[in-house]
Amino acid sequence: MDHEKQRARYVAGTEGAPPVPPPGGYRNARRPSGPLLPSPAVPGLSATATVEPSKKPANILGWIALVTGILFALILLITLAAGGTDALYGVTMLTLQLVVVAVIIGALFSARARTFAAIALAVTVVFNVATVGGIGAVRTSATGSYDGMKSDEQKHEEAYPGIKEQNPQDALSQQSLEEVRTAADALFADVRERITDEFGYQWVQVGDEDLRPERNGYGGESMLIEYTSVGWATTEPIHDYGVKLQVMDLIDDVVIEHGLSYLYSFNDEYSGIEPTMKEKLYGSADPRLQHTWEYYAENYPEPMRFYANVFDLANDSTGDFRVAREAQNARTGEPLEGLQMVVIASGLLSDADRAEFEERLKEYPGF
Repeated sequence: MDHEKQRARYVAGTEGAPPVPPPGGYRNARRPSGPLLPSPAVPGLSATATVEPSKKPANILGWIALVTGILFALILLITLAAGGTDALYGVTMLTLQLVVVAVIIGALFSARARTFAAIALAVTVVFNVATVGGIGAVRTSATGSYDGMKSDEQKHEEAYPGIKEQNPQDALSQQSLEEVRTAADALFADVRERITDEFGYQWVQVGDEDLRPERNGYGGESMLIEYTSVGWATTEPIHDYGVKLQVMDLIDDVVIEHGLSYLYSFNDEYSGIEPTMKEKLYGSADPRLQHTWEYYAENYPEPMRFYANVFDLANDSTGDFRVAREAQNARTGEPLEGLQMVVIASGLLSDADRAEFEERLKEYPGF
């Protein structure tokens, strides 16, 4: 009875708990022998920090994705540097890009490969067929080099030494580059001397000689040259209307002596240009009120063209012409006002290139 009371006190308030063992314990129960093992640590109660599991290295798929993306970017850049714009948009390059993208996407699904796959994806986003090909297209358009997309016949035409629809014999029979240069220098010297003697104006050289290869009309450059001489300008303005006419009359005499035509005026009342257009170009339809006079002579069928302009800021009623002249002065250093002259000639063949020009023409009998 005493045992039952004690047991009742022991199990009071333990509803739902497993039953206690009978007095004296279970039959054949054994006590553990040997040292007792420490109980497992309770999370949050241990005084020492738990050891985090070590990170696993990226698997081989991540390395493959990274190396593939970098190699593909290098291939694109090398192709661009070699000028293979057409190859960038070829079937082979597009197929290769799809393979690279597939490898990278596959690697993204692996937790251990995801970091390297993300780097490879970033490289591919920057260097892909669209971006690198676009750069190549812009460069090709700027340089006019479309070799990869041209047939052998087109490439042959592109190397034509003359100019399309122009008789190459004209370049051989007319003044050479060296002859035009010599003739221009002699003309300038005489004009400067006569005007200085007559009016006392002094001169300054404007700009440098410019030699520019002519396009041949087939997408390439010919062996012919467009020549622009050095310019010459008076250091003093010419405002008086009568003096302007006298200066142009004197120049007219000199150019005729040098085998050129009479001076032709673009700005006077006999030029045939509409008055409204004269106002836009020269500031007024009346030569007395114009800020610019423009005269021209040539020695056709020879290629030399002579230009003489007079700039007069006293006739600039709006101030716009002064702004334009100041900008030109900043670029070339030429005077804002006064007389300026220059010679331009197109389709010139240098004496040094004559033999090569004739030899190359033999490859184009029908041109």
